[in-house]
Amino acid sequence: MKILVLNGSPHENGNVGNAIKNLLLKYDSGENEIFYHNVHELNFDFCRGCMACRKTGKCVLKDDDAHKIAGEINWCDMIIVGTPVYWGNMSGKLKSLFDRLVGVLMTESSRGIPKPLQKGKKAVIVTSCRTPFPFNYIFGQSTGAERALKEILKYSGFKIIKKIHLAGQ
Repeated sequence: MKILVLNGSPHENGNVGNAIKNLLLKYDSGENEIFYHNVHELNFDFCRGCMACRKTGKCVLKDDDAHKIAGEINWCDMIIVGTPVYWGNMSGKLKSLFDRLVGVLMTESSRGIPKPLQKGKKAVIVTSCRTPFPFNYIFGQSTGAERALKEILKYSGFKIIKKIHLAGQ
């Protein structure tokens, strides 16, 4: 299996990074190919909202790390996405990366209905927030970040097979 990991935390060895690394122990049998990226180390420009990628399947901006990740999304069988919770959402840099990846994640019908491009692939979501359990759920912190990632992944065709929420850390 080909696994793409996007660690949306600015702290490689923080809660999210360590949770992802522990999860990868399950998959690191030598039979799987794993591509691990710390999103905060990637160099890419912000989406311009031109929507050309929905027609061409490729972002029209100059080649950068977002194009590299787009290729790896097409290549992977599973994606693991981790993020700290910032104001009930994913990290800004991770959100900006997903904005740039629309062209490989989905297209749309002539009526503007979203059509997934990554059907049949698996996904795992990892979130971490400082708000202690159960308040991370009551106040929408973990659930907000999860909701945002689920929306992106589900509309892209990924099947979410696991969700890991770390609270109070």
